[in-house]
Amino acid sequence: MTLRADPAPAATTRVPRFGPAQRRVHRATALLMGVCVVTAACLYVPQLAELVGRRDLVVRIHEWAGLALPVPVLAGLASRAFRADLGRLNRFGAHDRRWLRAVLRRDKRREARPAGKFNAGQKVYASWVAGATLVMLGTGLLMWFTHLTPIQWRTSATFVHDWLALTLGIVLAGHIGMALGDPEARHGMRTGWVSEDWADREHPLWRR
Repeated sequence: MTLRADPAPAATTRVPRFGPAQRRVHRATALLMGVCVVTAACLYVPQLAELVGRRDLVVRIHEWAGLALPVPVLAGLASRAFRADLGRLNRFGAHDRRWLRAVLRRDKRREARPAGKFNAGQKVYASWVAGATLVMLGTGLLMWFTHLTPIQWRTSATFVHDWLALTLGIVLAGHIGMALGDPEARHGMRTGWVSEDWADREHPLWRR
């Protein structure tokens, strides 16, 4: 008697989600943001400051990484696909308000959280990070060029910069935590492709 082999599982259908431009902008921005966060921690946490040393070098790396932070997004504007995704992130519809209401009510049903290519949470996150980055850049410049502004401005800029940096670190940790909990989303950002089942489940309005 011969044993019958189990049939091979059907191949998962993949659909394109992000092109090369979006992925490169995301990677470059994530790298620069990571450098800013790590160097900031080395400047403000005494134990890390003692471990790393060379404070002047860390300060310079932090400053230049912060200045370069908007560059990937500005370069990405040359891509039509990237501009299209920025338009989607900047556009709120009735389904986005429904998604946010479901989150506030802790309604986890899929049908209660309709989403296009980006859900409302991703849109709020992107808008907040973009605004926070600009504020961090402005306050950082005031702290860098100390001779151009009065001391009251520099003191206020330092206060806003430090506390916004702490808030931004917490928000980024939440973003990374959510990404770690969704392997398919990470695969989409890494390769540009996601499974059709995931797209229909998580972003049902996207491909329609």
